Amino acid sequence: MTAAIAHNTHVTLPEGHRMRARWYRPARNNGLNAAVIVIHDIFGFTDDQARIAERLADNGYPVLAPDLYDRPGVRALCMARTLRDHERGHGAAFEHLEACRRWVLEQDEEPVRSVAMMGFCMGGRFALLFAARGGLRVVAPFYGGVPRSAGALTGICPVVGGWGKKDLIYGGHGERLERHLTDLGVPHDVKTYPDAGHSYMNDHQTFYFKKLADYSPLRARYQPDAAEDSWQRVLAFFKNTLSEQLSA
Repeated sequence: MTAAIAHNTHVTLPEGHRMRARWYRPARNNGLNAAVIVIHDIFGFTDDQARIAERLADNGYPVLAPDLYDRPGVRALCMARTLRDHERGHGAAFEHLEACRRWVLEQDEEPVRSVAMMGFCMGGRFALLFAARGGLRVVAPFYGGVPRSAGALTGICPVVGGWGKKDLIYGGHGERLERHLTDLGVPHDVKTYPDAGHSYMNDHQTFYFKKLADYSPLRARYQPDAAEDSWQRVLAFFKNTLSEQLSA
């Protein structure tokens, strides 16, 4: 398999700051005319985000992986402001995601008419709430916080995602999301894995993840079986949804 072509780039934000990102071009485009934006977890712009982006690119998708912590000012404050926007469900971070969406539509290296988004942990909630604003064709949130009210997701696109039941904080949010989407009549494939915890798709090579994660309420640990099942569901759901919209 020929590797995807990846290079560093920047997305110009509304305030003029150039937010760093990685842009992945597939060796062979899948012809769906869709790009995927991958939103990182709370640990930020890491090799794990790159691993996920590369797998999507290996399946024919152009992928943009932005650093949401790269905002004007001191980095610690930038992280705090991003997390504040995450909790509130509105703020500059959502405008930065919109800048990313426009970037992939306006770039001229790959044919893109539709935008998908995939997010993890913090990025899962960002992806879910951003999708409810419109502008995405399909979204894949993983183990992020889900609003209590279905009304907060009115207008959302088709959704595929996953949660781990061993997660003592967010483990029930997948079932909540499934109820919301059913009530809203939105096509979806949301699965809760009984033997997985938080971050089961993220394979961070850190001391915390390898030695300490099981002791946290999140029970955060990479779970390869649940991760691979989720990948298969995401790729099938993306292909089916985007193919239908391509031919509509």
